[in-house]
Amino acid sequence: MIGRLRGVVAEVAEEDALIDVMGVGYVVRCGSRTLSRLPEIGEETVVHVESQWGEQTGLKLYGFLSRDERRAFVLLQAIQGVGPKAALSVLDVLPPAELAAAAARDDKAVVARAQGVGPKLAARIVAELKDKPIHDGPVAAFHATAAAPQPAKASATGEAVAALLGLGVAEIHARRVVEAAAVRLGEETEAPALIKAALQELGR
Repeated sequence: MIGRLRGVVAEVAEEDALIDVMGVGYVVRCGSRTLSRLPEIGEETVVHVESQWGEQTGLKLYGFLSRDERRAFVLLQAIQGVGPKAALSVLDVLPPAELAAAAARDDKAVVARAQGVGPKLAARIVAELKDKPIHDGPVAAFHATAAAPQPAKASATGEAVAALLGLGVAEIHARRVVEAAAVRLGEETEAPALIKAALQELGR
């Protein structure tokens, strides 16, 4: 089983990346958030990998930039009705620490923003993940230090991405320009300002 790859980013597509490890190219399926954070093509990276084998599909590799993301991906798939695609969608909307916080406060709505995750499945995810070790830091500590700002940021960026998707922008491009706008304008920026900045970026 492959658990980690250290190599050079050879290609980045809409749903996967090709990592060249000493001349061998590994196709690694990644979420949009991970793909947007990979180094430039030709640069080295370390990808944490979850290997899965299916009789029909063969070996599939799912890649993440942290052990927490890989752990959350595994925990999500243990929930009935959550496959790899839905798990990646949830992690695109909520990084592990924010997912843990959402589960702790029973916030089904924020989980339901993930593409392909309806209200019923979101409720099941929240119920199943409550008190689970999704990330290295305890949920209580996360609440004490970042309970207010983090959900606000996730909501603004999530709304902005959803707006761009509604305009027909590909998900990977929508997330990339929205996250770039959030970094440039600041964590407290509201969705309308993020949407405007993202559209300006797309128009360049």
